[in-house]
Amino acid sequence: MGSVSLNIGEGTARFKKGTFWSSAVNLLMIFSVVTTNLFALYALTSSPKHQPDHATHNKSLSLVSEQVSLILREISSSQRKLAKMEKELLGYETLDISRPNIANELKLFLQHHQLPLGKDSRTGITEMVAAVGHSCEKSTDLLSQYMTYKVSGPCPDDWSLAQKLILRGCEPLPRRRCFAKSAPKVGLYPFPTSLWKPVSDKIAIWSGLGCKNFECLNKKKLSRECAGCFDFVNGYENKKYVTARGKNDFLVDDVLALASGGIRIGFDIGGGSGTFAARMAERNVTVITNTLNIDAPFSDFIAARGLFPLYLSLDHRFPFYNNVFDLIHASSGLDDGSKPEKLEFLMFDIDRILRAGGLFWLDNFYCANEEKKATLTRLIERFGYKKLKWVVGERVDANGPGKSEVYLSAVLQKPARV
Repeated sequence: MGSVSLNIGEGTARFKKGTFWSSAVNLLMIFSVVTTNLFALYALTSSPKHQPDHATHNKSLSLVSEQVSLILREISSSQRKLAKMEKELLGYETLDISRPNIANELKLFLQHHQLPLGKDSRTGITEMVAAVGHSCEKSTDLLSQYMTYKVSGPCPDDWSLAQKLILRGCEPLPRRRCFAKSAPKVGLYPFPTSLWKPVSDKIAIWSGLGCKNFECLNKKKLSRECAGCFDFVNGYENKKYVTARGKNDFLVDDVLALASGGIRIGFDIGGGSGTFAARMAERNVTVITNTLNIDAPFSDFIAARGLFPLYLSLDHRFPFYNNVFDLIHASSGLDDGSKPEKLEFLMFDIDRILRAGGLFWLDNFYCANEEKKATLTRLIERFGYKKLKWVVGERVDANGPGKSEVYLSAVLQKPARV
């Protein structure tokens, strides 16, 4: 009795534990009570040289009472200050849910829920706290709009609003109690036929997008990694990783031959339409493709190919345990033009989920200038990876102004660390 153990998956809830601040408050209170009692005892039991009269005795008691009141007020003030600091450190509690324009669903989601049997004996938690991104506080109005809907009814057609919040750092988003819009997914093929069959326009939800079909998308350059990347009939997409256009293009079989211990599972960061995962699937390797639906229904398209899309921004810590992947593949999507520190945090997270002896394949990373190349090189060398392949070369951007651009491609092996 008096304890309960809960096993809830990551992303479901956060638990609020006893913190350093609450411990400090407890110690301060104990010290103050002991000091006050000793002071009062001394004042009441000490034997002065001359017996005080009744008025002097009352004055002494009044002085003790004032001192005790002052100490109690200081303790109360310290408790309020420490509680405020703790809320600021927790991040999500800076959301002012008392504001009149905050959706009721958001208020309900963010409420603390006490454990039914009190403090948990294993974790020390006393209540469950909903998970919501710290940066959501900067977009409270949009977040409240996102959480305004009819409970148990259809969700608003607002996936683009959710993605806008994610791109602003509001991740994870709060859960909702409504039914998401679904497409009938007409024209799906069985695996592995699905890997290279043209995908029907009907599998995707096109609301919020400029194009309303894949033919339109194939006429656009959506990114450096996606120019005609939905077209398996014409262009280069169905030749990627098996046919090289230049020295920076490594072939998938050549890279797999470099691995020690074999390649079984991998992670593709910013994987476009999922072609890298498709090539690996042909070789019995499972690859998760990280993507967002920037200007195109990437997640729908990847899933229609029978592959695994992970809808996640690169600002979010990867939801994987340490040292689990044999291979991580990434390209220019690693760099969004932000400060070097952001790329450094990302590289450390990549290193965390890659096993010792695993391969990090940096595929045609665009170096905007010599400084960018030098910064990336210094960052990589800090990790002590073994350079199995390292090629810096120039390539003419066929879908751009025709200027020559510098790219870095590398296959790096993570060392074992004690």
